[in-house]
Amino acid sequence: MTENTVPTVTLNNGIEIPQLGFGVFRVDPDKTNRIVRDALDVGYRHLDTAKIYQNEEGVGHAVHESGIAREDLFITTKLWNADQTNAQEAFEKSLARLRTDYVDLYLIHWPTPEKDTFVEAWRSLIEIQASGRAKAIGVSNFTIDHLERVIAETGVVPAVDQVELHVDFQQAELRAFAAAQGIAIEAWGPLGQGKINQSDELVGIAAAHGKSVPQTILRWHTQIGNIVIPKSNNKDRMAENFDIFDFELTSAEIATIATLDRGEDGRNGGHPLEIN
Repeated sequence: MTENTVPTVTLNNGIEIPQLGFGVFRVDPDKTNRIVRDALDVGYRHLDTAKIYQNEEGVGHAVHESGIAREDLFITTKLWNADQTNAQEAFEKSLARLRTDYVDLYLIHWPTPEKDTFVEAWRSLIEIQASGRAKAIGVSNFTIDHLERVIAETGVVPAVDQVELHVDFQQAELRAFAAAQGIAIEAWGPLGQGKINQSDELVGIAAAHGKSVPQTILRWHTQIGNIVIPKSNNKDRMAENFDIFDFELTSAEIATIATLDRGEDGRNGGHPLEIN
C-alpha cells in the first residue's frame, strides 16, 4: 500500500469526504471486484459508482471481501435518469447490490430537464437522507441553473455537484457559484478521460516537482479545492494517482495552469446530458 494521507473536505452538513477517491465508470462489471480490491490495497477508501455503470455488485463484493470496516469507507452511488420518479425503490436496490445498509453520498446522476423530474427526485433524496440511509446527498452534471432551481424549490442545498472538470475544461464560473453556496465540487474525468493535457507548461511543472503530468493535474485539482475520482484498471497507475500529497504547486504554477482552460471547447464528455 502506498503510504499517503488523503485529506478530507467537509461537506455542508458536516460529513467529511476523502478528497481523492476511485471511480469505476466504464469498469467492466466482470472485472470490478478485482479492480476495486486493487484500489483498496493501494489505499483508496473513497469509492464512486452508479446504478447505470452496472458494477455496484462488484463494488459491494470487493468491499465485503476486503475485510475493511464499513465505517472506514466512503461509498457514493447515483440515481439513474429513468428512476427519478421512483427514487426510493431505486435506492433500495442500489443498497442491496452494494451489500450495505447506507451510502455516504447519493447523487442524482443527471438533471434531465426534458422530463422535468429532477426536482421531484431531489425531494426524494432529501427524504432518504432524513432516514439516515444516505449520510449526504448531492447532484451530478448540474449547471448553475439546475442548482438554483433545486435550492429555490426545496430550500435544501446539495452537498456535492459532480461534474466534468479538468485542465482543459475548468468550470471557473460553476466553481465560484458552488463555493458561494457551500457546494463541494467533485471532478469526474479529472485527467480528461484519457485525453491528458501534455502541454509544455504542464510537462515543465511536473518535471520541476519530479512528478508525472497526471500527478501534477490531480494535485492541481486538490489544491484548488476539487474532490477527484480518477480511475484506472492498472494497479501501478492507481498507486501513481494516489501519490500526490507529498508536493505542493506554487501559486504561480496554479496561475499558469489556469491559462490552459479552453472553456466549452475543452469539454471531453460531449453534451452535458450525455451519459457519464
